[in-house]
Amino acid sequence: MSALSSGAAPDDESSNKPQQIHIHIPPRFYLLPGTAIILGTTIGLFRGSRRASLRFLAENVHRPPTTVQGWYLYQKTKNYRVILGGLKEAGADALRLGTSAAAWVCFEEGAARLGEDVANFKEVIAGLGTSVVFSLAYRLPRKAAGRAAILGLMIGGSLRGLQWAQAQLRVNAIERAESLESAVAEGRAETLEGIQEGTEAVTGRRA
Repeated sequence: MSALSSGAAPDDESSNKPQQIHIHIPPRFYLLPGTAIILGTTIGLFRGSRRASLRFLAENVHRPPTTVQGWYLYQKTKNYRVILGGLKEAGADALRLGTSAAAWVCFEEGAARLGEDVANFKEVIAGLGTSVVFSLAYRLPRKAAGRAAILGLMIGGSLRGLQWAQAQLRVNAIERAESLESAVAEGRAETLEGIQEGTEAVTGRRA
C-alpha cells in the first residue's frame, strides 16, 4: 500500500501544478509603435522647447531686466518655460505618432485576418487608414488630409510592391537552387556511370 501511494504522489503533484500560459506577440506589434513614440518624443522636445523660447522672448521683449538679479530670474523663468513646453509637446507628439503607428499595425493585422483577397492589399489599406487617423490626430484641414491620404496610399503601394518583388526573388532563388541540385545530381550520376564503365573495362582486360 505504501509503495502504491508513493508511486501515485508524483502524478498528483504534477496534475496540481498550474499550467504556464505563453503569449506570443509579434515584434512589429511593439517595434513600430515604440519607434514612433521615440521619434515623436524627440521631435516634440525640439519643437516644443523652441516654440516656448520664442514665445517667452516675444512676451517679455518690452520689459527686459535691468539688474543682475533680474537677469538671473529672467533666465531661470525662461529655462523653466522651455523645459515645460518641450515636455508637453514631446508627450503630445509621442501620443499622436504612437497612435498612428498602432493604427497601421491594427489595420494591417485586421486586413490580414479578412481573407487572402484582402490580405494581398493589407499594406495599402493600412496606409489609407493610418492617414485618416493621422489627419484626425493632428486636426489637419481637408486639403492636407487629402495629401496625407495620397501619401498613405503611395507608402502602402510601395511596401506592397517591395514585398511582391521580395517574394519573386525568393521564388527565383528557390527555383535556381533546385535546378542546381538537379544538375549536380545528374553530374554525379554521369560520374558514377563513367567509374562503373572504367572498372568493368579494367576487370574485362584482366580476365
